[in-house]
Amino acid sequence: MSSSVSASGPAPAPVPRSDGSPLALGGREPLVPAERLVAEMVPPPRFDSVRFDTYVPDASQPSQAEAVTVLSGFAAGIGGASASQGGKRRWFGRKPATPAGPRGVYLDGGYGVGKTHLLASLWHATAAAPELKAFGTFVELTNLVGALGFQQTVRTLSGHRLLCIDEFELDDPGDTVLVSTLLGKLVDAGVALAATSNTLPGKLGEGRFAAADFLREIQGLSAHFRPLRIDGEDYRHRGLPEASAPYDDEQVTRVAYRTTGASLDDFPSLLAHLARVHPSRYGALCDGVEAVCLTDVRAVPDQSTALRLVVLADRLYDREVPVVASGVPFDRIFGEEMLKGGYRKKYFRAISRLTALARDAKPLVGA
Repeated sequence: MSSSVSASGPAPAPVPRSDGSPLALGGREPLVPAERLVAEMVPPPRFDSVRFDTYVPDASQPSQAEAVTVLSGFAAGIGGASASQGGKRRWFGRKPATPAGPRGVYLDGGYGVGKTHLLASLWHATAAAPELKAFGTFVELTNLVGALGFQQTVRTLSGHRLLCIDEFELDDPGDTVLVSTLLGKLVDAGVALAATSNTLPGKLGEGRFAAADFLREIQGLSAHFRPLRIDGEDYRHRGLPEASAPYDDEQVTRVAYRTTGASLDDFPSLLAHLARVHPSRYGALCDGVEAVCLTDVRAVPDQSTALRLVVLADRLYDREVPVVASGVPFDRIFGEEMLKGGYRKKYFRAISRLTALARDAKPLVGA
């Protein structure tokens, strides 16, 4: 049975099946109105309560403590009024001058060094009303443009004081031109920018398409940001044992049936379903889900499928949804060729996050 999800407010509770069995992500086809995409441009639940003082820098990595200092100062420099003076349009007078130099900060570093924590802390520390700040992943930003149209997106975000973009990546030339043009217009409107990525601004798109053909756009993006390098190891595994080996199908099924709000899916079937649901709706796909149970996890067959799985892993991680799985370990779901290709940093991030969610699921299995 398919369940549709359409909401612009809090996530609805999962729809129980009449026979009492777990819900299935593969049976959900969420409908997400454009206004929900805008309303949800805030830090996700995992990062709702983070602040600069809850970030624990690695003492052996001075760049982490430096990042807190720099970002705290950046937040203090962003005023509380909107870019259009509290939302009131200036019919007369000159347009406010755009500050010289970069209008944003760009957090570059490996996966698991706390970049998203710092980005969300910046959002919280900026003295502006929530409706004057926007926070979303790069994918969510491009999805917003698709839902609203380019001009409406510019109008919607131009009144903001701050736009935070997590997991900044350019996967194709079209995105390069789109985002370069969008951010240029927002900077002209006085919007401050902050972004995280595993790739320096000048290297975006490298290894994935003919970046040289779009060098002007990429350099234009780079000019908007002051790069801030954050070194360190993956905090999700710092000082912790690796996640346990996958469970068997019977254990996974047992957890699904006894855990309220759990989903149960066959991994290959779920991957096939993801191809029929736009990635912008993967967050809604997880609405009300308290645990994800997967049987027969196996190596992902192709890159398109792998990239969709990366988005799902990000949405599950944002929502702190534990994952119980049987089959191959998560560090073997992406083939060697994928882990050496242009998207390798995305795949390593997904492995890191899925491994953390599998560790979070241990109490469910032992209950």
